[in-house]
Amino acid sequence: MTSLLDPAAERIVLDALGGVLSSVPHDARVGIAFSGGLDSSVLLDAAVRVVGAQRCTALHVHHGLSPNASRWLAHCEATARTLGAGFDVERVDVRRRAGESIEAAARDARYRALDAMCMRQGLCALWLAHHADDQAETVLLQLLRGAGVAGLAAMAPHRVDGAAAIPIPRVRPFLPLLRAQLERYARSRALRWIEDESNADTRYARNALRHDVIPALTVHFPGFRDALARTAAHAASAQRLLDDLAKIDSEAISCEEGAALSREALLALDSARAANAMRWWIRLAGLPAPSAARLAEMLRQLREVRAEHALRIEHAGRCLRLYRDSIHWESIEERVPAADPQTTVAIKEPSVLIWRRQDVWQLPQWRGSLVFVPVAEGEAANDGQIDLNLADTIAEALLESAPLTARARVGGERMRRAPGAPARTLKNLFQEAGVPAWQRDVPLIYLGERLLFVPHLGLNGAFAGAQQPSGSRGARRRLEWRADLLMA
Repeated sequence: MTSLLDPAAERIVLDALGGVLSSVPHDARVGIAFSGGLDSSVLLDAAVRVVGAQRCTALHVHHGLSPNASRWLAHCEATARTLGAGFDVERVDVRRRAGESIEAAARDARYRALDAMCMRQGLCALWLAHHADDQAETVLLQLLRGAGVAGLAAMAPHRVDGAAAIPIPRVRPFLPLLRAQLERYARSRALRWIEDESNADTRYARNALRHDVIPALTVHFPGFRDALARTAAHAASAQRLLDDLAKIDSEAISCEEGAALSREALLALDSARAANAMRWWIRLAGLPAPSAARLAEMLRQLREVRAEHALRIEHAGRCLRLYRDSIHWESIEERVPAADPQTTVAIKEPSVLIWRRQDVWQLPQWRGSLVFVPVAEGEAANDGQIDLNLADTIAEALLESAPLTARARVGGERMRRAPGAPARTLKNLFQEAGVPAWQRDVPLIYLGERLLFVPHLGLNGAFAGAQQPSGSRGARRRLEWRADLLMA
């Protein structure tokens, strides 16, 4: 492409990046979302000039949705190498949930992949090339969809996803700039970029706006981009106030350290505040915002449901459940054992461990691990009696005396909650302990053929405080079940 030197166009773009550079530590590296199109090509080129090539990493997401995807990948990698920037790629499989558009599914997959690459590369921020035209299109789309305040707020210049495991700031330095200004920069720098053929397909809503609606607005309402940008800013300000209110309400209605909500407290709020609090709680759980209709259905069922097990509302791979006035999210993949009334479970294969003083026994089929916590020496009381603190521990020698087996529940298993207590069914003990039915799909740990430990209930009282086979004192372990949240 022929270079048409345009110092003014270059200065506008470089100044936009200079405005966000102050938020980047002097020795930190930034990620550039790089599709290879015009906008991201300008962003990568300008970032290398402003930040330095060694501190820039181009991040490419290979969706596989286009037959040209592999060719685009080769172009992007070659461009990054030519500029001296780092390069990383993530291949994604775009899967749509029920009622979700391919555009939304691809966008969600893209952001997950970009966040993963930022974490892998140790980057301090993710820079995105969205500009004023993109912002105007987003606000228009949200208006036409009847979106709420959060939707009208559109894209923020700077945003941190609080639901992410390691929040990576997403920065959009080009939001004040027009696409035409980016194109002037690209031609001045003789940049080469790729054109996604799907951008011309007006079956997609955004493309229809871009090709059929925006040109007409430009003629009749030339200042519409600035007006829509102000609308987005006003909506963002209003959303911050709603979030502040949701934080206040969540302190009053949350329970179980924020993992659940009290139905009674939630429904004591008026409808608008209850919906706002639910949106906030859903966002904290890392789930996408539900539609207004889905949220209204959640609140309606919460008001009207009588039997706890009757509440089952699916959303984004999770299910809203109710147990003893507490509202929880359950993974749809989880199933309740056959001993419980609602449903059945496919029996998991047993796992066997010959214990040789390992600290952790990973049981991925139950999405968790059994941890053998060493007990500090000297935790025994005088006169040879076991300290109450040791009543839930077991001697290492006993653990080594027979194989440990993790088995699925089949129904009818019994154990003692304390030494000398009567043996009772696990179902009754779970109910007494307030363990929701969908959290009872846990491994039963046997020592030989005797039930030793049950997650959420603890050590079988028949073993509590038991000494090693020889009768002499020795090292002891406390058993703890730790759910692996990354597998949920």
